[in-house]
Formats: sequence, C-alpha cells, structure tokens
Amino acid sequence: MNDNCQAAAFYDLEGTLVSTNLVHTLGFYATRQQGLWQTAKKSVGTLAKLPFFGLTDLYSRNVFNEVFFKSYSGFSQDRLRYFSDELFDEVLKPAIFDGTPELISAGKKIGQRQVVLTGALDFTIERLMKHLEIDDYVANRLEFVNGYATGRVLPPVMASATKAKWIREYAERESINLSESYAYSDSISDLPMLSIVGHPVAVCPDFRLKQTALQHDWAVLDLK
Repeated sequence: MNDNCQAAAFYDLEGTLVSTNLVHTLGFYATRQQGLWQTAKKSVGTLAKLPFFGLTDLYSRNVFNEVFFKSYSGFSQDRLRYFSDELFDEVLKPAIFDGTPELISAGKKIGQRQVVLTGALDFTIERLMKHLEIDDYVANRLEFVNGYATGRVLPPVMASATKAKWIREYAERESINLSESYAYSDSISDLPMLSIVGHPVAVCPDFRLKQTALQHDWAVLDLK
C-alpha cells in the first residue's frame, strides 16, 4: 500500500459505541416470541439463562458464541425482523454512549472511513448503523430453514482473530492504510483487531485490556 491509501476507523460495537450487548438483545426478543406453548416455554427458559450468558462472555468469547446463538433456535425469522425497529427504539438508541456521535463525526471530518465489526446479528443493527452514519459494517448472520432459526451462525463468526482477518482483507480490497488507521474496543478479546492498526484505542476497557493499553502506551478513551 502507498501513502495515498485512505485510513479507516474500525469499531467494536457493544461496550464500545453502545452500552448494550448481545444478551440484552436476546432478552428483548425472548419476551416477544409468542404463539404455541412450546415457543412460550422456550422463551421463559431463554430469559432464565441470561445471567449465565453474561458470565460466560466474561470467561471466554469463543465459549460464549458456542452456546449463546443456540438460544435463537426456533425463533421466527419474520418476527425477528418485525421487531428490529422496536429493538432500535427501545434498547439500542438509548444505549448509545454520549461521546459516540462526536467520535464518529470527528473521524469523518478527517476522511476516515467508519467501519463497525460486531458479533451482533445483522438484522438487529441495521437501523443503528444508519443512525450512526457508519460507512461499512460486518455482523453475524443466523441460519434460517423454512423461516425459523436453526441456532447456527453462518461463517465467518465475527469474534476475536476473525475480526483481524476480516480487517486485513477489507484493507487490501478497499486500499486502506492500516498503519494510519484506528481501532476501538472495550474488550481484551479484540486484542488481535487492535494490534494490526497503527492507532489502537481502548474504550471503557475491561481490566485486562486497560492493563495492556497502559503497558503499550495505547490511548484510553471514555465515551460515557
């Protein structure tokens, strides 16, 4: 890549730009799955497991992904998409950190392409990406068969090293200069993504990421 390549800002979403997370989204959908008794029974079971998912995410993002998305098994594709606007209005929009719009706007003003990489499901964040005026984004995608979720995520699963691989491929395809680019995350699980850009930034970081940022003299930012 030459010096004329464009720079980009790569963002993790949950905990970085918004205070909500994947568990909040699942809880929202679980309360709106209606119909047959078995579906209602499953929704109650899903709600009961939400604290477990939160603890699992703290322990291991890979283990979390392994068990979390199975909870969507049997959910109606139509209902998931139907309630996505309500999800944005009630859960996602109020969770946007106060400093998020200003950070994105500042990046746009200096010509950075704004890119989000998230483990969230694609249909859950479409309105949020438009609202934040994000240029490009990549998210996880559920597999559906006959209109119902199987609980399987279509590859590639957006987490950890996969994000770094996606950024490298994106940069090559779009002529992005990674040494001049920024990456923002709150979690140590995104260390591979942070490590491949010239300007890694820890945003409201967890303990391990904060320690890593201090050791490497990375910027630490609080958008709350």
